[in-house]
Amino acid sequence: MDQVFLFIISFLANLFSAFSGGGAGLVQLPAIIFLGLPFGVALATHKVASVALGLGATLRHLREDTLERQFVIFMLITGVPGVIIGASVILHIPDRTAEIALGFLTLSLGVYSVLRKELGQSYQPLHRDHRGFLIGGAGLFFIGILNGSLTSGTGLFVTLWLVRWFGLDYKRAVAHTLVMVGIFWNGAGATTLGILGNIQWDWLPALLLGSLTGGYCGAHLSIVKGNRWIKRGFEIVTLLIGSKLIMG
Repeated sequence: MDQVFLFIISFLANLFSAFSGGGAGLVQLPAIIFLGLPFGVALATHKVASVALGLGATLRHLREDTLERQFVIFMLITGVPGVIIGASVILHIPDRTAEIALGFLTLSLGVYSVLRKELGQSYQPLHRDHRGFLIGGAGLFFIGILNGSLTSGTGLFVTLWLVRWFGLDYKRAVAHTLVMVGIFWNGAGATTLGILGNIQWDWLPALLLGSLTGGYCGAHLSIVKGNRWIKRGFEIVTLLIGSKLIMG
């Protein structure tokens, strides 16, 4: 029954995450902890399973013309080092303080998107010069640190950063977030945490299957529904995640 529960939770969490551009950790990580794993082991196990989210979403997004090669390489170079740093120090940071701070920041993302009615509804390239990429890379590096350490909802930060700073629409931003954060950022975090800590290997089959299928289905919904629905999904998920992190 634990395996069935893990699959259902993983599928639903990654379905909504792939549709809105992040947030699978809000449901999946606490569920793993609830079933009895210590935080460090649960985080490492969740990170490994989250790679399947990226794989499932990639299988769907590769059929669409939404990925830009320069951003794929750029996000790999700027984000992965931050993820490794964050994953290396997370086991030494008080969880509750970090969760409250992340909760308020996540809430602010949702409120900002609600107030900006046309945010991410059209593709308007911005800040594609050297200065723009330098600032944009610094932002992705910082988000990478959060991704490696706190994990819950940080993919949403990447989605909004790509929309706000680089002018991507929500559909393109979500595609880049799911592929790069899902596969490469989470893969780097999972490897680092696996080396420094432990992974619950016998729980992974159900989690991986749920992440893979949920990621594919969520990516399909985001492509079919378009920017307006993705924006609403993003706002709902950020507000829920922020509230949950603050309340504990």
